[in-house]
This record gives sequence, structure tokens and C-alpha cells, in this order.
Amino acid sequence: MYLENISLSCFKNYLESSLKFSPDINCILGPNGSGKTNLLDAIHYLSLTRSAFNTFDQQNIQHQKDFFSIRGVFDHQGKKYRIQCSCQSGQKKVVKKDNTVYTRLSDHIGLFPSVLISPYDTDILREGSATRRKFMDSIISQVDPNYLKSLLKYQRILNQRNRLLKDFWVKQRFDALLISSYDEPLVRLMETISGQRIRFIRQFLPIFKDYYQALSHGQDQVDISYQSDIPEEGFRLKFTNNHQRDLKLQRTELGIHKDDLNCAIEGHSVNKFGSQGQQKSFVIAMRLAQFDLLKELKGFKPVLLLDDIFDKLDDLRIAKLMEMVSGHLFGQIFITDARPERTARMLENLCSEIRKFKVDNGKVVLSD
Repeated sequence: MYLENISLSCFKNYLESSLKFSPDINCILGPNGSGKTNLLDAIHYLSLTRSAFNTFDQQNIQHQKDFFSIRGVFDHQGKKYRIQCSCQSGQKKVVKKDNTVYTRLSDHIGLFPSVLISPYDTDILREGSATRRKFMDSIISQVDPNYLKSLLKYQRILNQRNRLLKDFWVKQRFDALLISSYDEPLVRLMETISGQRIRFIRQFLPIFKDYYQALSHGQDQVDISYQSDIPEEGFRLKFTNNHQRDLKLQRTELGIHKDDLNCAIEGHSVNKFGSQGQQKSFVIAMRLAQFDLLKELKGFKPVLLLDDIFDKLDDLRIAKLMEMVSGHLFGQIFITDARPERTARMLENLCSEIRKFKVDNGKVVLSD
């Protein structure tokens, strides 16, 4: 699978741009702030119906404009799929596949997977547990539509239960029978989602470890473990016995919305004790393991987006990553870099079709 072309209208700093891509390697070159990352984000949008960096769709509309549009054509096993994502100011975004509007955006997730490696990936280690759950959930959702449906249903019931708890607190009354009607479906979903997360980690961990060892030349022992109360014996009883504490907190204290991933190096938190180089290798290995797992479970290679990684890695790690690229482990690749001469040097010995684009203030031209 690969992205054949893309057209942008009023997306971030792109007024109007249309590009045709190589199915192998595409280099997006230009100074910092020119819009290189925004172009990768547009590709991410076509893949996952959302920005990798902006929570709100309206934030992607170009300043003083009232809409944005991203159009692209994916080639999957010789068949063309036309995807369009658009958003009008003050309205919900619209996503189309072959001119048919999705009634549920979740139906698009996983059809055209992509993996983005960016300087912000260290947030997976540094931010709270929600960031690590998002990392885990985004991968599982792309290979299992039922998982995404379970997550959305869980969030809906959880929100309803939390609103009820707040209402009880304000009115100073508690209806045990009513709150219990939410407990059973919520716990069933917790058990389902937790079980899927456990299976994911079992599949993900050995791939991640292999990539980390390759990037770090076998220097460190790393681990990722799944932390959750749900598999514990007696969780159901513990959950139902927590009503009074939930009432005081005005929210549901226990559940898969509190799960976390413990990321460790030599038995210690990589966030607290890992060097910058170790942290960068850790998250890149996580992303490459994400790529491999998606490839294995989907049966084809996702699009790989490498944003500004040459500035963030030392020469040994870059050389190892380029060795993987030259070995054709990946499919279509997009690379951004502020130094064209460095990119040329890194890619000079690759036997792949390489297409280079020069970006300057939201304008893109094909480069030699």
C-alpha cells in the first residue's frame, strides 16, 4: 500500500498544494518552520482522520480561512482509493472514501495505516498514563475494529456514570440500584479491553526488544509491562464496593481508563533514569515495533513517516536505521530534513526510487 498523491487546501500553512509521490522514498526538505511537518500531518490525517499534533480539527484551518481540505489517493494492491478529509469552521469534519461520506469515522481506522516517528514521541515516556494508553489503543484499533467499538462504548458508559455521580453529589442523594445498572456493562467491557491489551503487549514486546537491541547495539536491557487492576482476582467485587469513594470523587476511580505501560531500562523507569539517547532509542523502537506489528496483522506495510529524526539521533543510530531502510524492511517512506546535503548523503547508496520536494513557507516544488 502507498499514497500516490495528495492535495491540500487551506491546511495549516498550505494554501493550495498538489504532490505526486514515489512509492518508495519521499524526502521533504526545507528550513525549520517551512511546513515539512505539516505535510506529514496531512498524510497522517488521511490515514487516521485526525491530526497527530492538534487536538481540535478547527486548529488545522489556515489563519483567516474558514475551511481546510485534504485529498489523497491510496494504491492498495493495484486498486485506487480516493480519500478526502475536510472541515468547515464551526462544523464537524467530514471524511469520504470514494465520494461516500463515512457515517462512523471508526470505519476508516486501519484501512490505510501509517506510523509517524517524530521528536514529540518522547512524550510517550514523559507524559501521563493517558499518552501511553493512546499509543497502545491506536495500534490495536487499526487491526481490530471491534476493539475500537468497545473503547467508544466504554467511554460513553463511563461518561454517563460519571455524570450520574456528579448529579448524586449535587443533590446529596445516592441511588445504589441506578448506579449498579452501569456497573455490569462497564466491568464486562473492562475485562474485554484489558484482555486485548494483554495480548497486544505479548505480541509487541519481543518485536520492540529486537529493535531496541539493534538501535543500541545490545547495550541495555529494556522492558514494557502492562499495569492494570482488572485482571486481579476479586476486581468485580472491589469495583462494586467502591461506590462511596466514587461518589466523593464524583467520578469512576477504577477501570481501564487508569491503565498504564511501565517503560523500563535495566529495571528502572526510562523516563527518570534513561539518558536522552536511551529515551530516543526507546521510543523509536516502540514506533518501529508498531510498524512491524501492523504489517504482520494487516498483511501489508503501513506508510512510514520520519519527521526530523536525523537531528535527534547520533550517527550510530542513524546508520542502523538507514541499514534497515536499505534492507527494504519498510514500504513507502516520507522523511523530513532541514539539511538537504545530509539527506543526500544518507540515501546515496539506496536502490530505491527517491523523490525530493523542497518546501518553503507552505509552497512545495519537486527538487533535483
